[in-house]
Amino acid sequence: MNIAVDQRGQSKVAVIESPDIVIGDVQEALDLMATVNYAEGCHKILLNKANLAEDFFDLRTGLAGEILQKYTNYRVIIAIVGDFSGYGSKSLKDFIYECNQGKQVFFLPDNATALQALHGLE
Repeated sequence: MNIAVDQRGQSKVAVIESPDIVIGDVQEALDLMATVNYAEGCHKILLNKANLAEDFFDLRTGLAGEILQKYTNYRVIIAIVGDFSGYGSKSLKDFIYECNQGKQVFFLPDNATALQALHGLE
């Protein structure tokens, strides 16, 4: 896993680059959050959807809710980038829509859009 920092003014975003699944469970999500905070001083993370276990996108597992609640509690803002149109679950589509209305979790189509959203928040 590689962590690249995209900085604009005082805003820093940790861009996670990996060919592998980075978050497969809650502990891995916490480890990633701690790593980008202590190693890079970032409270904003950009992550590709391919770096998340598929269970994350099955809301019945509770994995997404548990992970995103931890990130919210620690005030870490995250953007998950990818094509989410392949998921047929209405619940997941509603979840993504609701997340995108807030200022803590985003599901966006590409890195440029994600960086713009993340840097626009403090």
